[in-house]
Amino acid sequence: QVQLVESGGGLVQPGGSLRLSCAASGTIFSINTMGWYRQAPGKQRELVAAIGRGGTTTYTDSVKGRFTISGDNARNTVYLQMNSLNPDDTAVYYCKMTRRDLATYWGRGTQVTVSS
Repeated sequence: QVQLVESGGGLVQPGGSLRLSCAASGTIFSINTMGWYRQAPGKQRELVAAIGRGGTTTYTDSVKGRFTISGDNARNTVYLQMNSLNPDDTAVYYCKMTRRDLATYWGRGTQVTVSS
């Protein structure tokens, strides 16, 4: 059994910052990648950022230069630092983990709302 627990979401004004955390626990074995996805109302879930075991990162174009993903292998935790937030960033943010055996797990999501 694997659990992903997200935290750090909330309400923030445009231009503000938030830091999301996702801690993995349980039968993790070896993590291949961890990432953040988001889903806004009426839209499909999309990749925001991901980080591989070796530290390689990828970002969707709309967050490049504003968001930073980082990982703590010892704690099986991934972070998403979000700066210069705008209303288009409003969504439920989900953590995803893929193990080396390609098993995939999702967190329950954390709401991020950017509004004045």
